Amino acid sequence: MAGHDIIVIGASAGGVEALARLAQDLPSDMPAALFVVHHFPVDATSVLPNILNRAGPLRALHPKDREPIEPGHIYVAPPNRHTLLLRGSIHLVQGPRENGHRPAIDPIFRSAARVYGRRVIGVILTGTLDDGTAGLQFVKARGGLAVVQDPENALYSGMPLSAIEHVEVDYVVPLEEMGALLARLAAEPAATEADAMGDEDAMTDMATPHTIIEHMPGKASFFTCPECHGALWELQEGDVLRFRCHVGHAFSSESLISKQTEALEAALWSALRALEESAALSRRMGRRAHERNHKRTAARFDAQARDAEAHASVLRKVLMQTKGGLGGDKETGKPNAP
Repeated sequence: MAGHDIIVIGASAGGVEALARLAQDLPSDMPAALFVVHHFPVDATSVLPNILNRAGPLRALHPKDREPIEPGHIYVAPPNRHTLLLRGSIHLVQGPRENGHRPAIDPIFRSAARVYGRRVIGVILTGTLDDGTAGLQFVKARGGLAVVQDPENALYSGMPLSAIEHVEVDYVVPLEEMGALLARLAAEPAATEADAMGDEDAMTDMATPHTIIEHMPGKASFFTCPECHGALWELQEGDVLRFRCHVGHAFSSESLISKQTEALEAALWSALRALEESAALSRRMGRRAHERNHKRTAARFDAQARDAEAHASVLRKVLMQTKGGLGGDKETGKPNAP
């Protein structure tokens, strides 16, 4: 009987330090393969495998598409690719972003749970917002184990707190104890192959839009996708509320609020620019009217300039004085009041 030999790990802000410490504490004879998703910008160059190779005894690498899975390896999702697990191999796809990220944590958790069932351990480390919560819940639903870094021990507690709040977590431990815990759990017997599903099921989330809707039924919401502006479908998965558009972009409730706030801030800065340009143009036209002794026209342009400058001043004050920006608290992701 196989052990818990598939360990999927999600991390975001503060994750490099946490992953390095975890790699340091893992034994050289680790009887499991580990799969790490750390949020990277899509155009980033990742040196995380090099950091993990220096930190601990296991070999860390960015996998290639269809690379075979071997125990005792740490497979780090490369930038701008979702990592999915198939039976015995790894699949890299440039699918729709989830929670604003590619790679995102939820896709690899779901695919691992679908293919390997109770053999999976899902791990959530430090990070903001709630990417990974829905995926961890799916791991639990398929009989896997859920391990979360103690929020008090995490550099950023948003992701661990969200996981603990919404998922029936098996272990909440400080980072210093996690390596030994994972090594012990990896050696314990898990479910048989009969509990797992096939590769086709693992690919469900990255399939065509019609397949996505068929496999993930929900109800239409009146929200629009921040990525493509299409309609979002509301999906209730246990205690977790998610949204997905027909293209496949997916959001948790917190990540959707965050993306909407980013769009709002961009719109407000654009409005500020337009107001200041309007004021400058009105001032210029007013001066030209004064030079030509067109007093009524000059007065009209001057009034327009004053109105635009007044509105711009209020808008700039809101943008500049909002604590942490309109995006809100960087740890919880919740908007701040001005």
